Amino acid sequence: MLVVGPAPHVNGSCSKGNSVFAAFSAVSVRRRVAARLATAALVPGLVVAGVFTTAGTAVAEEAPQGPGGATATMDGLKTYGTAIVRENGEEQQVSAGLFEMSVEDGGMLQTYCVDLHNPTQRDARYHETPWSGTSLSGNKDAGRIRWILQNSYPQVNDLAALAEKAGAAGLSEQDAAAGTQVAIWRFSDGADVEALDPQAEKLADYLQRSARNLAEPAASLTLDPPAVSGPAGERLGPVTVRTNADSVSVTQAAAAAADGVKVVDEDGRAVTSAVNGSRLYFDVPDDAVAGSAELTLQASTTVPVGRAFASETRSQTQILAGSSESTVSAVATANWAGKGAIPAVSAQRNCAEGGVDITAANEGDEPFTFELMGIKHTIAAGTTETLTIPLQEDQAYDFTVKGPNGFEKRIKGVLDCATETAAGESGDSVQTLSEPSPMTAGGTSTGGTDLAATGSSDATPLIAGIAIALVVVGGGAMLLVRRKKTPPQE
Repeated sequence: MLVVGPAPHVNGSCSKGNSVFAAFSAVSVRRRVAARLATAALVPGLVVAGVFTTAGTAVAEEAPQGPGGATATMDGLKTYGTAIVRENGEEQQVSAGLFEMSVEDGGMLQTYCVDLHNPTQRDARYHETPWSGTSLSGNKDAGRIRWILQNSYPQVNDLAALAEKAGAAGLSEQDAAAGTQVAIWRFSDGADVEALDPQAEKLADYLQRSARNLAEPAASLTLDPPAVSGPAGERLGPVTVRTNADSVSVTQAAAAAADGVKVVDEDGRAVTSAVNGSRLYFDVPDDAVAGSAELTLQASTTVPVGRAFASETRSQTQILAGSSESTVSAVATANWAGKGAIPAVSAQRNCAEGGVDITAANEGDEPFTFELMGIKHTIAAGTTETLTIPLQEDQAYDFTVKGPNGFEKRIKGVLDCATETAAGESGDSVQTLSEPSPMTAGGTSTGGTDLAATGSSDATPLIAGIAIALVVVGGGAMLLVRRKKTPPQE
């Protein structure tokens, strides 16, 4: 079942200050909500579900929304100046600059936003995410943004040298941060934006002119695949480690170890650490009762500049500008049984297809049949299928895949694949009522209020009480299915 939660409380934005957006009224918000619902009503067979659900007796294991890396909490906008955004014949002054985020288990990140018009939530939780799972998916200029990050503040902290390259008379940290953010917005959002300060604007123009397309940076830590399965008595895997860290620690759940399940290398030796390229296996005894286990990898490293960070809720997408030594982690799961279907399930956002990819493998000797959104799917023995579930932009999702021997995998999150500018072209975006700037218009700050406070709307109950689920045509969910034979185990 898919459950859509209430709209999150918005605490701020990377961009919107005292501007034309403050003029929106509760009536106009209701009109946009009504327009969205009217559009939905025109789609044949659209399913509309309530936001309430009753938890089942079993607690489902939650599938990671990414393959691993850093997880961080938004601290706020720290070093910034002012920019002017022109849109629909209107001008607005906005805050433009550098955010900071605190990494779980240690570390700090500095980021810019690549989602100009979307709101930012204070204390929003973010995960390192491939570009394919964000609004950068399909953006032909995404690589230019990475070039800007590598060739501007804070990666380049010699502001005099940066100013000389840009032909600017001088740059403060605030000017450098504002100019860098403005240049990024021109590529991430296609925005008509300029820095208010003339020297910051010269930096933005220089960065825009000079930017070259670079490849997406590799993840700080990821596992491929994040879920495996197979018969008891075999080594399940491999799970391949990809990381820029010198070494990662490997731990497994105590319960699995007590049952005799071990994490081993290709030669069957127990492992407690791994490096980039290591291939790990779950060694399951012949007499193991059907069950599951997980291993956790953790390391301390700097996250590569240009990695994207997406929120668990609808909080604007960020891109990494700098990282301290930070803790990164990844989890792999294994599922085994003596016979029958033996599933492995993982999930990841797919912005190119506008949905969530659910990859289901079956290493058992019988078909694996499960129900998703009221539709039954069967994975033949020895095969893997990826189901792409199409979702509406900004839609929250929460569903569980169930299998034999008590297997459950819960998948939840919010689809945030487009900037509001793109989504708003159809007239179905929802703005907050007022978002005062965290600074006086035209001023700068490096340590004041973290994020802009935002107003609330009496339309919130209407938004929170409505859930748009999957499009169903002719009784069948529109799922894109890709099949492949599972390669033989090594």
